[in-house]
Amino acid sequence: MNSRERLLCVLEGGTPDMVPVSPFIQEEYLSYYFNKKNTDRLFDAVALRKELDFDLVTRQYVNEIPYFLQRSFTNWEVENKVEVVNGNYIRTIKVKTPVKELRQVEGAPYNEKILNGIHFSTMEYLIKDQDDFEVFKKYCPRREKRDVDHILESGKIAKKEIGDLGISCPWAMGGVYNLASTYINVQDMMVDALSEEDYYEDYMNFFADLVASDHEIFVDSQFDCVGMQGNIANGGMMGPDYFEEYVLPYERKAIDVLRQGKKPIIYHNCGKARVLYPAYKKLGITVWETISEAPQGDNVLAEAKEYFKDDLILFGNFDQVHFLKEATPEEVEKRAYDLMMTGKKGGHYIFACSDYLEIGTPLENVKALLRGARAASRYE
Repeated sequence: MNSRERLLCVLEGGTPDMVPVSPFIQEEYLSYYFNKKNTDRLFDAVALRKELDFDLVTRQYVNEIPYFLQRSFTNWEVENKVEVVNGNYIRTIKVKTPVKELRQVEGAPYNEKILNGIHFSTMEYLIKDQDDFEVFKKYCPRREKRDVDHILESGKIAKKEIGDLGISCPWAMGGVYNLASTYINVQDMMVDALSEEDYYEDYMNFFADLVASDHEIFVDSQFDCVGMQGNIANGGMMGPDYFEEYVLPYERKAIDVLRQGKKPIIYHNCGKARVLYPAYKKLGITVWETISEAPQGDNVLAEAKEYFKDDLILFGNFDQVHFLKEATPEEVEKRAYDLMMTGKKGGHYIFACSDYLEIGTPLENVKALLRGARAASRYE
């Protein structure tokens, strides 16, 4: 099997010739490896795959910023500015409507070697109260044809560029809870669910509809599967009962669009998740990543395999934060081999790290990771 056939076989519930080995690749490692500031999650990831032996799953942003904040529409004037202030990137987004102006301010440490894909933290939220949400809901524009065409064309380009080297898994608009928490403080959301039920239900349904409409376009695209961020509603933030009542119905509304369109879903929670395992079985997702162990998460691969069996495909688990960067190549190779032996039992597994490869990860250790995993990957 080639890489594409191998990955698709797993996503379809089958057993391939060997477990796919697919490290999570995005700007941080691409900028570090190629020593350039501007990188692309598709084209540079393909270039990296041509130099290293792994099964590529691209993680490109088709729209890093949602369409409604990319440009102005009728009664919706958008101003988007990024500047460097006191050693930090500051991104300010202003939306002027006929009623009032909404503003979001985000910050990130300045890094002269990385520009694309920076992870911003929100300092001021676009939607600060119910009045802001009513304005947002009333004036938020609908997609235009060019927004749909952009997604569809991106899918065609990805399929052609990747070829047999792997598959495409772009991030769509996001998990519903993640998307809402981008514009509403998650602390407010946690309280709203319990004390402002009607308001919470209103905005969660609104964002669920936004994500669902986004997914309808991805279903029609040539992308192989779709990524959904689910890391905000994690097991350290909330318990299983809260998740099932206040998160799951909205996530499921958006996920069902992909399920009905037979588009596999990779659901991303790189943190704590153990208490949410029963809920994850109910989400309807195809794959859960990244099965992070302590301290980043609270998951153990062998336990997760035993619990989910063939209900979910598991993707990840190798510690890239400390071990991959700090251990010797020999130690990395051995641990990768051992982890693969655990993960491949019973199938339904893709080998990867517990999140994206980081800046400063020694190339020899990355090669050792791939070598050790490959050595144990073949199904007999």
